[in-house]
Amino acid sequence: MMSNLMQEKLAIVEPIGYVTAANVSQFQEELTTLVTNKNYYSFLVDMDRVEFMDSAGLMALVAAFRLAQTLGKRFSLCSLAPSVRIIFELTQLDRAFDIFVDRQQFEGSLRQKVAA
Repeated sequence: MMSNLMQEKLAIVEPIGYVTAANVSQFQEELTTLVTNKNYYSFLVDMDRVEFMDSAGLMALVAAFRLAQTLGKRFSLCSLAPSVRIIFELTQLDRAFDIFVDRQQFEGSLRQKVAA
């Protein structure tokens, strides 16, 4: 279900397919492990290959987001399919999460922070 690409101080998670109650425990465990890892300060969940997400998947992201906030770390999402984005909009979680159109927009936000 997962593939990871990790760079210095940034962890990128790329879930694939369906993120549902049937497989959410592995996803949740991976997110928690990464967020609590002292080597990473920023996290990007690239949702480009997620076809569907149910409420269990959404709650896994919310839990990881809250954990990151508690630890003073950045937790962002990008490349949400319209069917996934609507879940965030209906729950108004699109106002809480940093959601980027794609990975390039996220990387641009990192460059802006460095320049500031």
